[in-house]
Amino acid sequence: MAGVLYGIGVGPGDPELMTLKAVRMIKEMDIIAAPGEDVKTTTAYTIALQAVPEMADKELLPIHMPMVMDREFIAQYHRKGAEAIAEKLEEGKNVGFITLGDPTVYSTYSYIEKIVKDMGYKTAYISGITSFCAAAATMGIPLAEWRESLHIIPAIHSLQKELDEEGNFVLMKSGKKINEVKEILKKSGKDVVMVENCGMPDEKRYYSVEEIPDDSGYFALIIAK
Repeated sequence: MAGVLYGIGVGPGDPELMTLKAVRMIKEMDIIAAPGEDVKTTTAYTIALQAVPEMADKELLPIHMPMVMDREFIAQYHRKGAEAIAEKLEEGKNVGFITLGDPTVYSTYSYIEKIVKDMGYKTAYISGITSFCAAAATMGIPLAEWRESLHIIPAIHSLQKELDEEGNFVLMKSGKKINEVKEILKKSGKDVVMVENCGMPDEKRYYSVEEIPDDSGYFALIIAK
């Protein structure tokens, strides 16, 4: 019988924010996969290992994913990754694809899962705490109340010139466009906070647009209310 592919969310960075189910599922997996050339150097593995030290003894499957914007080019790697996973599933092994945050939110897993499912294998999602929920909790603010809308935007891919819709905004992956993002935020008149590397040892917090540095990293998450 073929194995099953599971996308397992390991949360935003703090291993204590991993769910009990994520910990159990990782323990039960035959193989741990992660996007990267070396699973042990990935952020997801580093987080999960603190909560599941037994993972160090498991078979690892690196899924190389170059960080590029060319959709057709990256699709080739999605296919290669899916085929590598399918080989293990065909051996009857269950594969846990660990991913930051939640596997349903801007995750490499979702692309690979579709291909693997189309190949005839069983797949599943194991939810995790998202970075924006963790960041809001870290800053001690609610993301949305009463009838407020919540807009989640991957700023690196899609950024409007004005944040003019009603409600609150989460801007993810803002790093490479941080200067443009800051200008838009200044014009918006919204209250802005940013958390960089939320839940990780090098976490940094900023409480206004003016405090946000121009060299923010990939894991910079902005909340504008």
